[in-house]
Amino acid sequence: MMSLMAYEETGTTASASPRLPGGTGAAAGKGTKTETGIEAAPGAGAGPGTAAGTEAQARPPAGGTPLRPWMTRLMVVGIALSALNLRPAITSLGALLEEVRDGLGMSGSVAGLLTSVPSLCFAVFGVMAPRLARRFGPGAVICAGMAAITAGLLIRPWVGNTAGFLAASALALMGIAVSNVLMPVIVKRWFPDRVGSMTGVYSMTLALGTSLAAAVTVPVTDALGGSWQSGLTVWAVLPAVAILPWIPFVRGRSAGAGAADAQGSTAHDREEPDGLRITRSRTAWALAVFFGLQATAAYVTMGWMAQIFRDAGVSAGTAGLLLALTMVMGVPLAFVIPRLASRLPHQGPMVVVLGVCGLLGYAGLYTAPVSGAPAWALLLGISNCAFPLALTMVGMRSRTGAGVAKLSAFAQSAGYLLSIPGPLLVGVLYQRSGGWGLPLALLAGLMVPQVVAGILAGRDRIVEDEAAR
Repeated sequence: MMSLMAYEETGTTASASPRLPGGTGAAAGKGTKTETGIEAAPGAGAGPGTAAGTEAQARPPAGGTPLRPWMTRLMVVGIALSALNLRPAITSLGALLEEVRDGLGMSGSVAGLLTSVPSLCFAVFGVMAPRLARRFGPGAVICAGMAAITAGLLIRPWVGNTAGFLAASALALMGIAVSNVLMPVIVKRWFPDRVGSMTGVYSMTLALGTSLAAAVTVPVTDALGGSWQSGLTVWAVLPAVAILPWIPFVRGRSAGAGAADAQGSTAHDREEPDGLRITRSRTAWALAVFFGLQATAAYVTMGWMAQIFRDAGVSAGTAGLLLALTMVMGVPLAFVIPRLASRLPHQGPMVVVLGVCGLLGYAGLYTAPVSGAPAWALLLGISNCAFPLALTMVGMRSRTGAGVAKLSAFAQSAGYLLSIPGPLLVGVLYQRSGGWGLPLALLAGLMVPQVVAGILAGRDRIVEDEAAR
């Protein structure tokens, strides 16, 4: 309901955003600029300040028929429920990492490998998402992704060995990976004039699922008799429910003209250039580096922060709540940041603010991990909101739906590939040094190139133009 209300709210959408070459205004017969600088279809809405220009209406790309009202609402519900399931597989494990390590006999290095598996899976499977979406439709792929998450979460607690646990985790993470990449694509296609708002809804719900898993996994485990297997299994319920809203969009694939509406595959899509060489764009590379470094910080936080507090003498339940506090900061900020970012010509200042919060949080964890624990959890929660900012920039740095798909796949796959060594190295440093000084110094050091890459990615550029040059 919160997501639906957020979607339906009205407001002007024009802002200072990436410029379109060869066009400046909303001349008669031409598209109007939206909040992301993407030109809307003729007739899609009047210019800013008019009643039509303030209405949010979901529709396929230009040339397609608007979705029926019930399909619009179902799409919003599907986006929100799917986003809710993109992190509990990770943060629920972080809250019970010590119990899982003891139960499966893991060393600190192997546990570090376990916290690196999300990045590896996101890099390997995320790059497949655009091709799968072109063949089966993005709705069908996300539906299959939710099914994979359900199966992986049901299987992994009960396999009884580390290899099986990793394999089942990889199955769930494969579903998360393709959904990660396709969410910005779906937002761009169906809500082209509300990219900032809908990215905010998606990011806010993702943060809610992240914090919920961190906060309640330990209490739920205790209520179920203290079995970590049961505590991890309960998180298979949510992705099973998230399958349901996508079923009509899967079936729509064979429904003739209705399929084009349900899947967003119109003549406009077929006309979009498929020969975009995304690797020629400097902005795409900067965005990939920014994405990778923020992912390194995020997955170290999700996988190890509860352990940092527990090693400092904090109880398991309190450590889980502190991790939840870090994650819950993303709920309001993940809604606000994309809306604010989409109205700025340059997102660099936002990158700097988030980076400074991260540096202060790491310094606090090193100097006073117990006495200042809530403050450090808050600061790191703010810093981790680099994720919704990166997603918003993906939508702003490309002009077309096909371009967003390629940029999203490249930035996330290359970025997650870059982030793989981080959590593993943190685990090795922790085991070798016997403390958290060196791991925290590493994370603070990585924050500097993250800020630099984010400033470069936040410039007013379009990747299609850079690749063409």
